[in-house]
Amino acid sequence: MSQKKEVSRRSFLKAGAAGAFAIIGSTFLNSFTSAQKSVQTMDKHQLHADMKNQLHEGMKHGFIPSSEKTKGFQMAWNALTNFDYGKVSTLPDGRTMREYEITARETNVEISKGITFPGWTFNDTIPGPTIRCTEGDVIRVKFRNISGHPHSIHFHGIHPTNMDGLEAVLPGGEFVYEFEAKPAGMHVYHCHVAPLARHIHKGLYGNFIIDPIKPRAKATEFSMVMNGFDLDLDGENEVYTVNGYAFAYLQEPIKVKAGDLVRIYLSNMTEFDPINSFHLHANFFNYYATGADPEARPYFTDTIMQCQGERGILEIIFPAPGKYMFHAHQSEFAELGWMGFFVAE
Repeated sequence: MSQKKEVSRRSFLKAGAAGAFAIIGSTFLNSFTSAQKSVQTMDKHQLHADMKNQLHEGMKHGFIPSSEKTKGFQMAWNALTNFDYGKVSTLPDGRTMREYEITARETNVEISKGITFPGWTFNDTIPGPTIRCTEGDVIRVKFRNISGHPHSIHFHGIHPTNMDGLEAVLPGGEFVYEFEAKPAGMHVYHCHVAPLARHIHKGLYGNFIIDPIKPRAKATEFSMVMNGFDLDLDGENEVYTVNGYAFAYLQEPIKVKAGDLVRIYLSNMTEFDPINSFHLHANFFNYYATGADPEARPYFTDTIMQCQGERGILEIIFPAPGKYMFHAHQSEFAELGWMGFFVAE
């Protein structure tokens, strides 16, 4: 690693950018104040100095996330449970049509209290909306590009090649993607314009769920996208999140009911790192890779890894009331924002 990097993830860690494992099972002791300036406008040296000083101050008693429900925090909570089923109608042949509108634009997105990232977004959020339908539905997505860069939408799944999102939609342009949704499972969508690393890292991605015709068992459901943010654009992430906001579900744990089925639609859209991971404490879960058929034999584990674009479905039953931690099993990712709790009641 170059010694010239002013803002590396290791400098975040040295500054105490998490030490989050110190809070396991403990009570929050202090509030944490993070840098209050946009990464867009700050000088790198000042960004590093401010973050080091403020993160170090916050680490005196272990890392404590902000308790303020900021715009970015709310974005992450909305992403957790908002499923976009589109505008529904019935075609003459009896099939269901679902229509969606997605707009690409530049948007400053808050990724931690007071820290904004100059994102490229679908519908103003990172990740973009979670698109959901049923296998066999006809999907129609009206895509508008009002940004200053060419973009597209590439949907994972089976569809005609002219709907594959390889053709860039120029600034000010529009394109309508239309195809039959298949196969059933857990998929993703993202921009597919070169340079891919930049377009994906900047935030142009989201979950795409195709439910099987035979419904899965009733469950409390959540959508989670693992991602990272390179603040100084040096090709190395300094912040890791689920649904775009660091420690969102550590700040406010996700409430579930003990004994009930919980289903997580999980994907990895982290750029610059070959894999990301999910580890659940004090419990195991069934994992259906790429959202396999409900009758498929799941993988029973407490930890899974996903490469970029990989995804799957986790089904969890929390056996007893309590506080269950979850996080990336790369310690560095966990300490830089990718950590949370389920509270079973």
